[in-house]
Amino acid sequence: MPDPVALLHVPVLSDVAEYAYAATVEPPARLVFTAGACPLDAEGRVVAPGDHVAQARQVTANLETALGAAGARLTDVVKTTVYVASSQQADLVKVWEVVRDFFGDHDPPSTLLGVAVLGYTDQLVEVEAVAAVRTEA
Repeated sequence: MPDPVALLHVPVLSDVAEYAYAATVEPPARLVFTAGACPLDAEGRVVAPGDHVAQARQVTANLETALGAAGARLTDVVKTTVYVASSQQADLVKVWEVVRDFFGDHDPPSTLLGVAVLGYTDQLVEVEAVAAVRTEA
């Protein structure tokens, strides 16, 4: 049975973006919406205060765990939103590189945002995702 997720690269749009510009989900599929994955360890502590890259690594690991709990894999992701608590574009780029590398060849559409503050003290990064998992017809 074919994968329900199709990532669309749009040739008439810039190829500078390191992600697909759109994604489609073919039925039958079950959608999975994650909460924003935060840079928390198993005890609920924010890891690596002040370190965008280390927090991005923790966030992506936590995101993969949350997806797995819902029966989804990284290749099932159809959209991500990446939040970075910084007004510096360089910080956003560092976080994006971690997220992009984490997904490997699977490059779902994504939005990257610099925000003023996130929910936990010392939190710099958060990533949420939408995934689609094939269901039996």
